[in-house]
Amino acid sequence: MPLIKSIPPVRGRVGRPRKRPACLYADRGYDHDKYRRLVWRTGIKPIIARRGTPHGSGLGIHRWVVERTIALLHWFRRLRIRWEVRDDIHEAFMKLAAAIICWRRLAR
Repeated sequence: MPLIKSIPPVRGRVGRPRKRPACLYADRGYDHDKYRRLVWRTGIKPIIARRGTPHGSGLGIHRWVVERTIALLHWFRRLRIRWEVRDDIHEAFMKLAAAIICWRRLAR
């Protein structure tokens, strides 16, 4: 829940900005009524895969984007295993890696 509460306002149309996204995608690890209720209370529609159901739930359409992003960050050995104790140094390396990934994509 701290992660959901720290989401910045969603940019979009002119006027009052939305404070949170419309829906939240999650995998089977969060399949519990407790998490569903907590997310609904914040005004976000939870789309959480149910345990014991086949993978045809449609969640894989959005999930691979996150997994691909993590795989791209694993190109950088320093981010694969976190050696930094300080959060600000680790965050700086994450931002630097994201900038390098974007630069490589745009250079093509």
